[in-house]
Amino acid sequence: MAFPQLGQPDTGDTAWMLASSALVLLMTPGLAFFYGGMVRTRSVLNMIMMSISSMGVVTVLWVLYGYSMSFGDSKGGVVGNPGDYWGLKGLIGGNAVKGDPTKGVTQVDIPLAGTMPATVFVAFQLMFAIITVALISGAVADRMKFTAWVVFAGLWATLVYFPVAHWVFAADGFASEHGGWINNKLHAIDFAGGTAVHINSGVAGLALALVLGKRKGWPTTLFRPHNVPFVMLGAGLLWFGWFGFNAGSATSSNGSAGSTFMTTTIATATAMLAWLLVERIRDGKPTTLGAASGIVAGLVAITPSCSSVNVLGALVIGAAGGAICALAVGLKFRFGFDDSLDVVGVHMIGGLTGTLLVGLVAAPESTAINGVSGVSKGLFYGGGWSQLERQAVGAFSVLFYSFTVTLILAFILKFTIGLRVSPEEEAAGIDESEHAESSYDFGTVTGTGTGSILSSRAPVDDRNGMDRADEKVEAEQS
Repeated sequence: MAFPQLGQPDTGDTAWMLASSALVLLMTPGLAFFYGGMVRTRSVLNMIMMSISSMGVVTVLWVLYGYSMSFGDSKGGVVGNPGDYWGLKGLIGGNAVKGDPTKGVTQVDIPLAGTMPATVFVAFQLMFAIITVALISGAVADRMKFTAWVVFAGLWATLVYFPVAHWVFAADGFASEHGGWINNKLHAIDFAGGTAVHINSGVAGLALALVLGKRKGWPTTLFRPHNVPFVMLGAGLLWFGWFGFNAGSATSSNGSAGSTFMTTTIATATAMLAWLLVERIRDGKPTTLGAASGIVAGLVAITPSCSSVNVLGALVIGAAGGAICALAVGLKFRFGFDDSLDVVGVHMIGGLTGTLLVGLVAAPESTAINGVSGVSKGLFYGGGWSQLERQAVGAFSVLFYSFTVTLILAFILKFTIGLRVSPEEEAAGIDESEHAESSYDFGTVTGTGTGSILSSRAPVDDRNGMDRADEKVEAEQS
């Protein structure tokens, strides 16, 4: 194996990619706030824990064999050789040095991925793996055993995400000799993960929700978000971190990073407005929750296409992504699947929208098209149907593979360790039953006026006042 290549990294590119890695990592806590605010008070901690636990599970697996499966030398374009970088061998520590500093060699060569240290590329791609697994959790809020989630996260990352990441992200001659089939043979354009991250996680959420079944009381009970400011905070952190996600995927501090930064901003802003417009026409009033959801929908839709569109294309993808996702979140009521936090409507549908629209609006002057072999400009620019066909094959291949494997994993776990908490535990609250904690612990306020204090020794109801408010709303709806 000729890789990893040894040499001296570019300091500017390295600094940008380190910053991008940190930005993408921040997206997972942002997602925890986004999801945590959307559930009821009795489920907040469990929702946050699902995102945070993904950071632990996926990191360990990534270091052991995940990076190698994703970016090792390809086996038929399907998966990387798990043994190439097992335990990051040859990429870090003593094995990563070429030269002898004791003999006057002051600068030693290190393993590179492009112009950055290979370890920086490993870290950057790790953050993608973490957020993809965490995204699925929104579909199973309120009812999945935490232990089952942790086991599922490890199995799904191994059997679904790592191979799909190889298909989409592993380019020939970058981190290994040969990469994945979608990137190098099909030549579908997915710059930052519309297929590997969003379609992949969205359809996995659908499969898992189907096997788990509906929440108790859904859809007649109104499951209100308990903290919309949390949702807005999460959306803001996601937007901020997404600049590392999209612009960082240029893997260099170059013009491509600059253009993707701008198209990401344009599409996200447009999608937010489009979602609010749909709400205004359909429901009579635009909502704060709609603004937050529109932001995420726009970010999802522009992810695969951010390097292949101009300003007009970004506006089109943002408007389409926001409007289509705003309508798609209602599909769960029409078809009867309980996708708790709209992972399917936003991530699967948004990912499909952005990926397919590349075939229509990919601009000839864009960095993904101009001078790049194997790809075509969009249909609207005279490029014919070829790129749209490539986009469709790539998108639906990921969709069918992820749905099938996730469905099998979910059934295996259901009939072995069990997927779902008991009805009694669900009614009591999953925070209490799974973690023996509550998110808001209100004591008894004693005294009157401004001199009142919160007693640290006062008896506390296991289900606090906010939970009882939840129960009142549920009773009124039943």
